[in-house]
Amino acid sequence: WVYSPMVDISQDPRWGRVAEGAGEDPWLGARIAVAMVRGYQGEDLSDPAAVLACVKHFALYGAPQGGRDYNTVDMSRRAMEETYFPPYRAAVDAGARTVMTSFNEIDGIPATGNRWLLTELLREEWGFEGWIVTDYTSVTEMKNHGTAATDAEAARQALEAGVDMDMVSEAFLAELPGLVKSGEVRLDQLDAAVMR
Repeated sequence: WVYSPMVDISQDPRWGRVAEGAGEDPWLGARIAVAMVRGYQGEDLSDPAAVLACVKHFALYGAPQGGRDYNTVDMSRRAMEETYFPPYRAAVDAGARTVMTSFNEIDGIPATGNRWLLTELLREEWGFEGWIVTDYTSVTEMKNHGTAATDAEAARQALEAGVDMDMVSEAFLAELPGLVKSGEVRLDQLDAAVMR
């Protein structure tokens, strides 16, 4: 499993991760995303040389206000669809098995807790059937965004939004057993994440 390709479109050279991506052109970004997914995963994942691709950072991470990493993203749906989403969509259509969330907010909701982004758009509209992993500690960082007061609340929001795996923050590990026991998280939600 590799945390790549990074397909974020960026038009602001101040953003500190510009060098990781394919630039500002959505067409080029989409072509490179497809090539990387196919190169990593190959034709057969049982091939010893194949690895799972992880498309990152979903979504819009390369468009933060003021070029500041982790900052809010504020854009129209049209800009999302025409400029920023094409590389993500191309990678999903090419068969990427995993997607990583981004740290930024979209319409005031952190990507890691954004049900519209992860479930309605990625899974339902685009047909993504793989699993979603967070970036580093983005579950617990939802507290910094002001959408969760506690790690437990952040873990519940992330799981309900469509996240399957919590990278590093350990909020899922520490908080989900209690949330399931209290009934705040349904067992079938947890089962679905584990199954994916």
